[in-house]
Amino acid sequence: MGIADQLSGALSGHEDKIKEGIDKVGDFIDSKTGGQFADKVDQVQDFLKDKIPGDDN
Repeated sequence: MGIADQLSGALSGHEDKIKEGIDKVGDFIDSKTGGQFADKVDQVQDFLKDKIPGDDN
């Protein structure tokens, strides 16, 4: 079993919590930078959420 399979198994069933965590991290970064990079943070959040398997986002 490869690392990708292990990660996929670990993510299974926790998609909503992972997305919530991604949002919280993005909000934290925005608060620390005064929203200066909000557009870039949003792009990264969307990219990461699209990579979560098994959920239709």
